[in-house]
Amino acid sequence: MRLLPEPVRRLVAWCVVILLVAGVGYVVIQVCVALRPAVVPVLLALLGTALLLPVHRWLLSAKVNRSVAAGLTCAAVLAAVGGALYLLTVTLVDTWDQIVASLRRAVRELADQFGASGTSLEELANDALDLLGRFGGTAASGVVTGVSLVAQALGMAVLALLLVFFFLRDSDRAAATLRSLVPRGGADATEAMARRAFEGVEGFMRGTTVVALIDAVFITTGLLILRVPGALGLGAIVFIGAYVPYVGAFVSGAAAVLVALADRGLAIAAWTLGVVLAVQVLEGNILQPMVQSRTVRIHPAVILVALTAGATLAGIVGVLLAVPVTAALFGVVHELRTRYADSGEPPTGGPDEDSSAQTG
Repeated sequence: MRLLPEPVRRLVAWCVVILLVAGVGYVVIQVCVALRPAVVPVLLALLGTALLLPVHRWLLSAKVNRSVAAGLTCAAVLAAVGGALYLLTVTLVDTWDQIVASLRRAVRELADQFGASGTSLEELANDALDLLGRFGGTAASGVVTGVSLVAQALGMAVLALLLVFFFLRDSDRAAATLRSLVPRGGADATEAMARRAFEGVEGFMRGTTVVALIDAVFITTGLLILRVPGALGLGAIVFIGAYVPYVGAFVSGAAAVLVALADRGLAIAAWTLGVVLAVQVLEGNILQPMVQSRTVRIHPAVILVALTAGATLAGIVGVLLAVPVTAALFGVVHELRTRYADSGEPPTGGPDEDSSAQTG
């Protein structure tokens, strides 16, 4: 190795480190995928704890018992989530017939425009029934699989809620517990990295919630003014979709535009699209930089790659967890770089110093 030039030796050392980290990361990911029913509730509970910790601290400052404060916080979350789901369900049920009728009318108009008016909706319905009859067994097995997935999801949600309660109640002992699990020499560094990772997740969840609430209020107000059916339900979809950057905004915005097109026509759909785009521009250029200016900010390209990897590994759950996990990793990397820079090990003018100067 000493016969090699210094740049080559550095390259070899970094390649070995990258291979080791990639190997360990791959093993960890495979273990997490294999233990998904246990790992997913823990990760969701950590996200919920990061979001609800300020509420729990406020209750503690009001001299509320720790267990009671954790229980009240979880009860408030359960009421909020249940209320949102109830509002979404009731809104969609009340307007479902109207939306279906509007879609049928839109199909007829499109058929007339493209010269396919001779094909009746009854013929299309008969073809669909024949297709359903051919694949009835597959559909039935799919229903059974869907029911089992719903049951599994409910079980993981209950477990995550219980874990949130325990995480909130015992949050004051988290640092001491973590320090007891690592060697004494690395306790300070481990605690610092854990705190920085949790701060990244906490900042992401808090900032995303604020931005999601503002987006939902603005878009819902616009839909109500335009008299789009299901405006409240669509607003709830916008709020939930905001937790999946870019993808969630696209899906929720597309749903609002399609409903407006089906029920109110092309002009109202164009106005709905304008409202959605205006809110997204306001979010991207003003709200996001202002709300998340003190937290870990991630490049959009990294977010898209993280979303793709999360969807590949764990489906919709991976999409929901991809960005918070990435924020935690960025927090750990930032802490390591800070400690490495403070130690004075990088040579003057080296690549590490140049990269840190660029990111800073």
